[in-house]
This record gives sequence, C-alpha cells and structure tokens, in this order.
Amino acid sequence: MRISAHMVCSAVRDDIVSGFFPPGSRLTEELLARRYGVSRVPVREALRTLESEGFVVSRRHAGACVARPTEQEAADLLDIRALLEPLGTARAARRRTEAQLRVLRGLVRLGLQRAESGRLSDLRALDDWYHETMARASGSPSLASLLTQLRRKITWVYAAEPPLRAVAVWREHGAIVDAVARGDAERARVLAGEHVERSVAVRREQRPVAARRPPEKPGEESETRRKHTV
Repeated sequence: MRISAHMVCSAVRDDIVSGFFPPGSRLTEELLARRYGVSRVPVREALRTLESEGFVVSRRHAGACVARPTEQEAADLLDIRALLEPLGTARAARRRTEAQLRVLRGLVRLGLQRAESGRLSDLRALDDWYHETMARASGSPSLASLLTQLRRKITWVYAAEPPLRAVAVWREHGAIVDAVARGDAERARVLAGEHVERSVAVRREQRPVAARRPPEKPGEESETRRKHTV
C-alpha cells in the first residue's frame, strides 16, 4: 500500500508533539523514510507542510530540524486561542448538526465519567476529540483547521493541565454543549471564553516545555550562569 505524504506528515507531527523528536532535533529524509517505511518523496512533501505549520524549520547546511518556539511565541498561541475558540463555539451553536451534537454529548458524558473515577489516561484523547468536533461544528473548514492546528501546537509547547482540574474541565464542556444544543450562540461564546480563560491562566503559570528563552543581552549570560551555580 502506498503511504501518502499526508499520512507521513501526520505521523511526523504526532512524533514531534509527543516529544519523540524534541525541539532542535535534525529530521533527515533518510531517517524519516526509514522510520515510516516510505521513500523520500512523501517525506520531503511532509517536511514542507510541517515547515509551513511552524513545527519544522529548514537551516542552511543543516537541513530540517524540529522548531524551537520562543516563550513569546508560546504565549501568543494562548492569546490566539482566547480569540478564536469562543468564535468557533458561537458558530457551532448556529450551525452544528444533530450528529455532531450527539457526538459532543457522548464525549462529555464519557469524559466526566473518566474524570470522576480518576481514569485520567484517556482524557487527552477525549479532549482532543471534543475540541475537534466542536471546531468542525462551526461549519467553517478554515476556522476548524486553524483551531485544530492551534491545539496541536499548544499541546506540543506546554505540558498537560494538572489533573486536579479534570472534573471541572468536563463540567465546563457540558455547560458549553448545553448552550450549543439550545442554539444560544452568545451564551456559548461567553462560556467558551470563560473556559479558555481558566485554561490559559493555568498554562501561563507553566514554563513552556518546548520553548526557548529569547537571546540574552550582552553581559547577562554570566549573571544567569552565576545564578544557576549558586
């Protein structure tokens, strides 16, 4: 079976997000072709796509490497999420289908059960499924694509949210889905905004795990090193 560039792209992206390829890692065509059992052609196309998405950078004489976003770039991801996710949720309240609503209700029910029973290992996958379904329910493929890509980047750059918030997160999801089911776009927007605000507040307390600090100004490096050696 011929493996498409899209499939290779998804596989490489998943390996970057999971940390298998850490920031700064070289991504040679030979290495990737061997890992995924494909020729170099789909690998080359996949790397171009991942570079356009910001997961990969190409360096002269070094080839493709996993990107190292700055802490400011990581913070910008949270700001963009705060703007786009409430918009997508409000549109979902106007445009969702009955099938999408059934999926959302099922995911909330399952997520809440898992959170309340302490079975947390499945929650990230369920949360991703919930948000991707909500994004598609917006009826805007462009917006859904942006939201999905944004979540992947945030998952890559930041550590998972503390499990202590798991039950609260799924109750918030449930309230949002109720508003979407009623077709109350304004209420859905407000609830989604509050949900994102809480999530962003938690993220901002974390140092981005895949981000790098901005270059130090002349004279600051020695001071930083002294602090770490005290």
